[in-house]
Amino acid sequence: MKVHFRFSIFDFRFPLPRQGSWIRLLLLTLFVMLGFTSSALAATFTASLDRSTISVNESATLLLKFEAGLPADVPAAPNVPGLSIASIGQSSQFNFINGQSSSVLSYNFLVRAAQPGDYTIPALSAMVDGKTLTSQPLKLRVVKSGEPTPESEIIGKNAFLKLVAAKNEVYLGEVLPLEIRLYARQGNLRQPPQLSQDGFTVGKMIQQPVTKTPINNQYYSLLIYKTFVIPAKTGRLLLGPATMLLAVPHPNARVSVFGEIIDWMDATLTAEALTIEVSPLPTNNVPADFNGAVGSYSLNLALSTNAVTVGDPITLTVQIGGNGPIESLTLSSLDKWRDFKVYPPITKVETTDQFGLGGIKTFEQAVIPENADTKELPPVTFSFFDPEQKSYRTVTHPATPIVVRPGTATPAQPAIVATPTLNANEPRPATDIVHIKSRLGTLAQIRAPLIEQTWFVALQGLPLLAWLSVLLWRKREEELANNPRLRRQRQVAEISRCGLAELRRLAAANQAEEFFATTFRLLQEQLGERLDLPASAITEAVVEERLRPCGAPEETLTALGEIFQRCNQARYAPQRSSQELVSLAPNVESVLRQLQRLNLSNPNDE
Repeated sequence: MKVHFRFSIFDFRFPLPRQGSWIRLLLLTLFVMLGFTSSALAATFTASLDRSTISVNESATLLLKFEAGLPADVPAAPNVPGLSIASIGQSSQFNFINGQSSSVLSYNFLVRAAQPGDYTIPALSAMVDGKTLTSQPLKLRVVKSGEPTPESEIIGKNAFLKLVAAKNEVYLGEVLPLEIRLYARQGNLRQPPQLSQDGFTVGKMIQQPVTKTPINNQYYSLLIYKTFVIPAKTGRLLLGPATMLLAVPHPNARVSVFGEIIDWMDATLTAEALTIEVSPLPTNNVPADFNGAVGSYSLNLALSTNAVTVGDPITLTVQIGGNGPIESLTLSSLDKWRDFKVYPPITKVETTDQFGLGGIKTFEQAVIPENADTKELPPVTFSFFDPEQKSYRTVTHPATPIVVRPGTATPAQPAIVATPTLNANEPRPATDIVHIKSRLGTLAQIRAPLIEQTWFVALQGLPLLAWLSVLLWRKREEELANNPRLRRQRQVAEISRCGLAELRRLAAANQAEEFFATTFRLLQEQLGERLDLPASAITEAVVEERLRPCGAPEETLTALGEIFQRCNQARYAPQRSSQELVSLAPNVESVLRQLQRLNLSNPNDE
């Protein structure tokens, strides 16, 4: 009895373990289960590059292919001076065609070069089914970054990157909306775009839905990443370039029977840098209460009460709303009020957009009138620079009438009670000497007086201690009210304490994006307090421009620079492990402690 097997063409792929014994066992199991014998084919070993020419920092894929045989060991990456070659996995392919079978085992390596030049990957040898097979040597040419290659010309027709800014002239501290646009006919994203931002603070990057757009009679998929930048220094600055790693079809890509592209290669797309002219804020007509706010804002105020007694608090709820870096706004006009005790505010931020640039910041501030002659609350003002109108503006809430009653009431006059007149017929009280008691009677035991009791004497000191405590607390509050710098120092210390606890929680939860965003905000707050600058104006450039001229220790500068670099890389790098975040948290805490101990002054004050 003869049994005939007919098979159509099947092509399927799946990853295999790295151990050669597992691969052989899997192949043998498949052959036995399907009940056929493979045709006797000679084993082959070939090496190939998907690209013969690449640019510096681009990559090519080295493919080691074994057909009709299995290697005894997993091939190691070849060692070529000047080239970085790393394994990126392996795959297996089985083909069954009318009873004939074949197998292909492939090992993939990523090849990069940091310097241009001509490189040679030597012939490689592998033991396959007891025989030594040797591949042919390969040539790879590496050109300078930006120099066209045959592959880059093909890629440029199928995918390109563009950097678009709302305008190219801004003021220091002004928010500049930015878009990174990817146009592609085919491709798979490897990682989000990266932006070179020396001299700028970069905001959150948000990916938009993919749309279609026609260009030169060809439809492209358009993927837009929206973000914003805030310039931290003046002059003509370069924003960019922007880069993105994209997998695109190889120029000679094969297609499977299901219509899927088999051969892909990584391509680094680059968008040209933009020239941004950053102008300083005008020095004329600067309001007295201006503290660096840039944008467009409005002001509202509400009182908890308008009638109090001297020494009782009035809670002011001041809301500043608009568009700009809302979270970094401060309110300083109340610090100059006379005849009032002003306490530090409690703040709350509510944003209305996904970038955190629009919304309302609320200041709840307690003020205490100090005398009964006060008839009104002074006006509340907030000044900012409006880049649209190119001038300073001040929004004001007018003075508010209040009633302040004296703190102590007038003492009541004592009532005089007349002595009643005695009736002549009533007997007068006896005034004679009373006889001495002849019998003592029952004697009562008399306790020691309270003045001799230790607990009673100690109790008399409590009012004095309470009075001293209140006096010290009042002196401390007055010191904070009259010293904005000290008040900010203590606020930043509290922010750092809470932020470090939050860092440890985020590290344990492996929330990398929130971890590095919190780290960057803590560094901005601490450096802003030390240098007396707005927190939003702090970037890694302060290390060289501010800290080093002030004589900060080199160890602190090095550690601070490394953390800034980690924060910048975290916006685009793949997800980090929880262990890495947990190990980084103590470094952040150490740097913050070193910054708190530094005695710095703003060089611009000289």
